[in-house]
Amino acid sequence: MTKGLLIIHTGDGKGKTTAALGMALRTAGHGLRVCFIQFIKGSWRYGELEAVKRFDDCIDLHVMGRGFTWKSESLEEDIRLAREGWALACQAIDSGQYHLVVLDEFTYLLHYRMLEIAPCLEFLASRRAEQHVLITGRYAPQALIEAADLVTEMRVVKHPLKSGIKAQKGIEF
Repeated sequence: MTKGLLIIHTGDGKGKTTAALGMALRTAGHGLRVCFIQFIKGSWRYGELEAVKRFDDCIDLHVMGRGFTWKSESLEEDIRLAREGWALACQAIDSGQYHLVVLDEFTYLLHYRMLEIAPCLEFLASRRAEQHVLITGRYAPQALIEAADLVTEMRVVKHPLKSGIKAQKGIEF
């Protein structure tokens, strides 16, 4: 029996997106299709995203945001892009084309009230029974956690930044 899972990767630790990309690669490795939608990261270049491009026959990647929204110069534009991204996510989830749909950094849209949580939860609850959805980001609302089938919280135990070591290519991006 296949049951589509609602999966959440949350917490203040590193690795939420990387873990989601790992699941996307696992899915693609089985020849199953993935839609990976990034909501916040914008134009930053991440090694994982460059690697995913090599799987463009199985993984559709969409970068919807302009960057870290809480530092935005145009909140109205960020909200417009958030809604546009959510519309794309709804289409992908409804399409029947994808085994897994990843909504990367989606929790920020809920946390910063760029989208209302109730309609999002209603939509996710009404998706096809076999549709897997993975959501990443800090500040996952309690209602989203309660709706999920699997929740993983990444937490910081120790981080090199606290010792003055900056992010390094291939390790953190």
